[in-house]
Amino acid sequence: MSLELFDLKGKVAMVTGSSKGLGEAAAMALAKVGADVAVCGRNRTDIDRVVDRINATGSRSAGFVLEVTSTETVRQGVDAILEHFGRVDILLNNAGTNYRVPVLEYPENEWDRVIDTNLKGYYLVAQAVVPQMIANGYGKVINMSSILGRIGIINQLAYASAKGGVDQMTKIMAIEWAKLGVRVNAIAPTYFETEMVKQIRNDKERFDFINTRTPMGRWGQLEEIEGIVIFLASPASDFITGQSIAIDGGWTIA
Repeated sequence: MSLELFDLKGKVAMVTGSSKGLGEAAAMALAKVGADVAVCGRNRTDIDRVVDRINATGSRSAGFVLEVTSTETVRQGVDAILEHFGRVDILLNNAGTNYRVPVLEYPENEWDRVIDTNLKGYYLVAQAVVPQMIANGYGKVINMSSILGRIGIINQLAYASAKGGVDQMTKIMAIEWAKLGVRVNAIAPTYFETEMVKQIRNDKERFDFINTRTPMGRWGQLEEIEGIVIFLASPASDFITGQSIAIDGGWTIA
């Protein structure tokens, strides 16, 4: 198999929530194989830091403050990205947040915030980006799901509900756009060492539970997300659509 199948030179990627964590790792992975990257997030300082990292690889990058829960701000942000780069070939929906309390204590406002960011935001961004992919006859959409879309864990009401929705959203998008040149897949990670799970990482009981529950006996490392991101963004996966691929150290098979 030629490594050219994984070459993204000349392609433009847009990665939401890419100013830190898994999104930053994904953006860097795409840049390493030649893609130009629109870095999207909420914090300008973090955005600029990632842009500088990508530019240092030789790929082009620019940063955009993007609030994914608002149709208006999504449209404005996508318009700015299209004006800057000319098109978007690869969309990675990654923006996310969480709030962890038991079901009977879950506040409605937090439910709305988590669902809006982790689920509604994905379709709003896709609605704004995919029409020009269809017009160009080619595109890759990658939705960041989670193993929590498949399994149940306490204190994860809204997040797990959103990620289950992402898996179903991925299937519907894939079916509707399959003959239009746009492939849609999802990545379902386990616990990775990111800022969003710092609270759990520092809880010895939860940390040990995750290690014990995972057949490989450990958490994921950020660099281990790179391969699946590159694969799903590249021509190597052109006959794959509608799938949610777990990257979980074996959790969901045990």
